Amino acid sequence: MEIARDSLDQEACYRAVLTRDPRFDGRFFTCVKTTGIYCRPVCPARTPKRENMRFVASAAAAEEAGFRACLRCRPETAPDMGAWRGTSNTVSRALGLIEAGALDEGDVDGLAARLGVGERHLRRLFRQHLGAAPVSVAQTRRVLLAKALIHQTDLAMAEVALASGFGSVRRFNETFQSLYGRPPSMLRRRAERPGDGGVRLSLPYRPPYEIDAMLAALTVRGETFERGVWRRALTPDVDGAAGEVSARFEAGNRLTVTVAASDLKALPGILARVRRVFDLSADPDAIQRDLSADPLLAPLVRARPGLRLPGDWIDAGTDMASDRLEDEGLEARAEHWRPWRAYGALHLREAGIDGAALTEMNDEKDAA
Repeated sequence: MEIARDSLDQEACYRAVLTRDPRFDGRFFTCVKTTGIYCRPVCPARTPKRENMRFVASAAAAEEAGFRACLRCRPETAPDMGAWRGTSNTVSRALGLIEAGALDEGDVDGLAARLGVGERHLRRLFRQHLGAAPVSVAQTRRVLLAKALIHQTDLAMAEVALASGFGSVRRFNETFQSLYGRPPSMLRRRAERPGDGGVRLSLPYRPPYEIDAMLAALTVRGETFERGVWRRALTPDVDGAAGEVSARFEAGNRLTVTVAASDLKALPGILARVRRVFDLSADPDAIQRDLSADPLLAPLVRARPGLRLPGDWIDAGTDMASDRLEDEGLEARAEHWRPWRAYGALHLREAGIDGAALTEMNDEKDAA
């Protein structure tokens, strides 16, 4: 099993595994050469010998190299399902489209065309940043979503195959047999039963998270809430199915989402939109680290590290949401905040500082 080299500090990753540091959960994965299994850094299993371990940036890189997901720590439950967090706008947009199912029926050429880049260039970017090809990333997304559905729902296996983006039950069965040496039905546990009312899944996120601030922002925007439960009607023209999606924050840094849809094939895209609306993929540590370089933002970010950006259900933007800037008065200073300009503007807005106020503050500083 050969694993592509990447920029990860292998020794730092090993130290994180030794201490089972939760801050690194989802940031990298551990490939164990002797067992052929890959794990999260927080896996409770006994730590293997260092010479038998190799660390990769994505679950896709591990699976492409022939490793299978650990059934004990369940990589599909890592924050953001182990998605890459970086600064390449093209890779970020591509991952968003893949998460929504762009490669379930389309191909890499079509994906590259939607991004306005060449197919070879897109493959090269994925190798550089993720250590895996786009098709491998899509395959891993299907497998991890299917595992979550197997563990957390009572859907029939044929429905799991459909809802996770596999083109056929046969392909679904063959993939799991190849990865785990057993049919997918053998992975099912009955500890979690969703009951009636649709497909119910728990989506993890990285703490801290200011839940009240997010709910307030979505309420101001006109979103529907009933006793802490967010609801949205699904439409075939936008979501690919009719029905409803609801979400509620639960203990354990998770958002519990229930989807009642007329077509289970729409599930990946619906879940991707929910993650975007609630900004579940945000990395508070990276945001605080980078924005704290600005002396004005440093105390604001330190005081409220859990602020998140409410996203749009329909997002056709060509730039990363984290880097979009609406207040033109902040542009000059905000260039130093990339790729978190929108978060910097959010913290200033919450503190009552806009572009005009910042300009006045700078003028007063220059006059002094």
